[in-house]
Amino acid sequence: MRTGSNFLEENLNAVPGLRCYGEAFNPHFVGGKDKRALLGVTQDQRDRDPALLLDAMARADEGLPGFRFFHDHDPRVLARVLADRRCAKIVLTRNPVESYVSQRIARETGQWRLTDMKHARTAQVRFDARDFARYLDQVQAFQLRLQRGLQTSGQTAFYLAYEDIADAEVLNGLLAFLGVAARIETVSDRLKKQNPDPLSAKVVNFAEMEDALARFDRFDLSRTPCFEPRRGPAVPGHVAAPESPLLFLPIQGGPVAQVEAWLGALDGTGTGALRRGFTQKSLRQWKRQSPGHRSFTVVTHPLARAHAAFAAHILPTGPGSFPVIRAALRQSYGVPLPEGAPGPDYDAAAHRTAFFAFLRFLKGNLGGQTGLRVDASWASQTRVLEGFAQVVLPDMVLRAERMAIELPMLAAQVGADAPGLPASQDDPSPVPLAAIYDDEIEAAARNAYQRDYMGLGYGPWTAG
Repeated sequence: MRTGSNFLEENLNAVPGLRCYGEAFNPHFVGGKDKRALLGVTQDQRDRDPALLLDAMARADEGLPGFRFFHDHDPRVLARVLADRRCAKIVLTRNPVESYVSQRIARETGQWRLTDMKHARTAQVRFDARDFARYLDQVQAFQLRLQRGLQTSGQTAFYLAYEDIADAEVLNGLLAFLGVAARIETVSDRLKKQNPDPLSAKVVNFAEMEDALARFDRFDLSRTPCFEPRRGPAVPGHVAAPESPLLFLPIQGGPVAQVEAWLGALDGTGTGALRRGFTQKSLRQWKRQSPGHRSFTVVTHPLARAHAAFAAHILPTGPGSFPVIRAALRQSYGVPLPEGAPGPDYDAAAHRTAFFAFLRFLKGNLGGQTGLRVDASWASQTRVLEGFAQVVLPDMVLRAERMAIELPMLAAQVGADAPGLPASQDDPSPVPLAAIYDDEIEAAARNAYQRDYMGLGYGPWTAG
């Protein structure tokens, strides 16, 4: 349990030709919570002879039938289906510490499914080393039984990790494994990650838990989980200098226009001559035709970037704004934005309150807990870099606050004389970040962008 099986079932049932009947052999219900019958077979009938329900699934004209099976379900069913070579096996796993803690939180809050962060219930739980040891023994014994059953019968399973379920390509591989012709373009966004925080924020005695597990570090306790959607390589957005062998990988929300102006000035042609609109094929051609080429990107302090996205796309109502997201933030997520464009009464206090609420929204949005898209303007920069790496690994990752120093170093690598750094565009915000910055704002940004702060080495924001 707590491995993402609800999410997997949600995606499988969206595929024509598949029908998953839930926890069909749970000892407490049939298929789903409080259900006492399925396909005309009652719980009492199923308990006396589970083959009745298996046969009913096979007869049902609802597509290839399947069900979810956990280690504490009817063992008679496992013996039958494990030996049946016609039955495809999908083995879904998760870091057992995360699964255990998630299960304890669900029991504490009574919330086992989540469709929107505004309904989320949170709790911290106490780690019980003995209870966890018993849980781990059960899970590992079940996994070993599955492994041996598959090995001795000459079968294999399709193995999925918890994080794989959000990958449409992996799920399409699963559909191919099942012999289903249909494919999916995107995964379902109806179910949300319930507890996206790191384990240290979920367990009240985290230090004690670390001590209990100190002898083996296979649980990766210190990692920050990432439930933010994967991003593509964004090749059409790449920009090359007109003549110099430099390729810029823009990260939206950062100083994109300023870097492009510098890149155009590098060859004295201006931004109009920059090379754009690459495909993967034309990008490979550019690389072959540009010996000694260098690719680079520019990262920005997460707080400054979030504020820039807020000022450019959320606060205003004119060109460049996101009206649908803006309306949802006002109506559903408690962000106190003015009904129209900010007026004379919109002061620093109002700006701070609205931006702070936006940062709190970003924490849920990046954690996969909202129904709104993760826009490129505020997506985690580490996630964007992972997307770039699918096609292009940047030779240099520059810092926005150090561009005046680092861009000339980059130009020197390709034998070019660096122009001066163009002036940055005017801040579109009616209130500068420096006027509202404090420890609470910094903490909210760090909560939303833990991976960027840690992965990119950022400390507290400073003006200038």
